[in-house]
Amino acid sequence: MKKIGIIICGRYKSCGGGKCLRSMRERVGGFAIYPKDEQLELVGYSYCGDCPGGNVEYVPAEMIKNGAEAIHLATGLVVGYPPCPNIRRFKEYIETRYGIPVVIGTHPIPMKYLKVHENLSFWDGWRMRELAGPLMDEDPEIMKAYD
Repeated sequence: MKKIGIIICGRYKSCGGGKCLRSMRERVGGFAIYPKDEQLELVGYSYCGDCPGGNVEYVPAEMIKNGAEAIHLATGLVVGYPPCPNIRRFKEYIETRYGIPVVIGTHPIPMKYLKVHENLSFWDGWRMRELAGPLMDEDPEIMKAYD
């Protein structure tokens, strides 16, 4: 069994996590890295603490106390508008401070968001494909199902 934590964007702090939990069950998006026969357990779900991400300093410790072996930074940090300017810092900080792998993404990027974002001038400048490529390489039908 793999135990994971999820950190979402502060703009969506009241999110119930439906798409994230669905993708965890379906092993798509950021969860496609886990074998389908490996059980996943969510041991923590919180938000970053709003910009610039104050909870990122403390929340991983709580998740690790609950057994987290990986932390996912939710897809909303990638495709919210604007995308989180601190996502790379969050990943680096958590991995350096806590020695736990950080995965960029939870649910697949909804197709309607990807189509818009790929036409925004800053998308390539932020090297989003480099950061979250697996989320964009998901089967287009699955991405449409997350619209």
